[in-house]
Amino acid sequence: MDVIESNIDTSSKEFKENYAHYEKLVKEGEEIGFPLLVKAAAGGGGKGMRIVDNIDSLAEAIESAKRESKSSFGDDTVFLEKYLDKPRHIEFQILADHHGNTIHLFERECSIQRRYQKIIEETPSPVMNPKLREKMGEAAIRAAEAVGYTNAGTIEFMVDGKLNFYFMEMNTRLQVEHPITEMTTGVDLVKWQLKIASGQKLTLKQKDLIQRGHAIECRIYAEDPSNGFLPSVGTLKKVEEPSGPNIRVDSGISPNLKITPYYDPLLSKLVVLAENREEAIQKMIWALSHYIVLGVTTNISFLKKVLAHEEFKRGNITTHFIDTYFKEYLQMKHGLPLDAIIALAVYDAMHLRKQEVVRYKEADPHSPWRYVGRWRVGGEIDVH
Repeated sequence: MDVIESNIDTSSKEFKENYAHYEKLVKEGEEIGFPLLVKAAAGGGGKGMRIVDNIDSLAEAIESAKRESKSSFGDDTVFLEKYLDKPRHIEFQILADHHGNTIHLFERECSIQRRYQKIIEETPSPVMNPKLREKMGEAAIRAAEAVGYTNAGTIEFMVDGKLNFYFMEMNTRLQVEHPITEMTTGVDLVKWQLKIASGQKLTLKQKDLIQRGHAIECRIYAEDPSNGFLPSVGTLKKVEEPSGPNIRVDSGISPNLKITPYYDPLLSKLVVLAENREEAIQKMIWALSHYIVLGVTTNISFLKKVLAHEEFKRGNITTHFIDTYFKEYLQMKHGLPLDAIIALAVYDAMHLRKQEVVRYKEADPHSPWRYVGRWRVGGEIDVH
């Protein structure tokens, strides 16, 4: 049995068969309708994903996605997915043991993304109501049971502006954002992973599970939001984490650690819990304001701007939130070519002494002004 046979709506044309040739995908794309998404079957994190607005650009998008998927995951299989109006990315945490017991631990709203990667997650979702939660939770359990899944996993859905939901994918692991589920349910998901793996029976009952409060997680990245979110590299000079009641930092960084371009730029996860969403937002802004990372550029200031945005506060969020309200951050800066910068630096170094001799004609041979260098009033100070 698969997800489709379990009577769960999907927005994708990948699940019944694998398409090796893009010609057949193009034909399927016409049936789905535009706009649509081309996605890598083997991966995630936005890699191998393309938005296609018309039939003329579909073949090129498929080929491009296949190349990126092959390079990133060693598998060039792609599938097509319906592109939804006002889409939200909402996932459900599930636990399943080897004794036929499967439960869900409510939803996580993951719609705030850049480059198709999550940066802010929260639970409960501001769009959720009891009826929708029940329907999506039941669908998540059916999806896990359909494939005989055991242990911790995540069933991911897309939800449109009319609150119709579609199965997107299943992540057969613990997600980066699992702490917000732990903080609102009091369930240690890692502990249950180990218990289930050792063959123990799941003692948690769906009817007994409840959420308390509102939790938000921010992913702290070494990246430059003002330059297209390009990764930032360097050596960490200082790391000072916020602390306080119901503030959690999952981190693997410390001073003198070198941040290289060879790994994902995620530095840490900052999580807060409060009585309600409004208080959780304010608490997260406070925590971010007291998070100090020196040595690389981070997205901390950008995260504060997102949280302070009026539409975010109202809960009016979609996966297009950053594209819509922070469009200027998606553009990379176009400065001088590197060769030109190097040439200017060499020229400046070669002509430094000559300029100083011409510029400073101090009569007194002992005057400090003869040796002050290229100093001027109002000049910038280089701090190393």
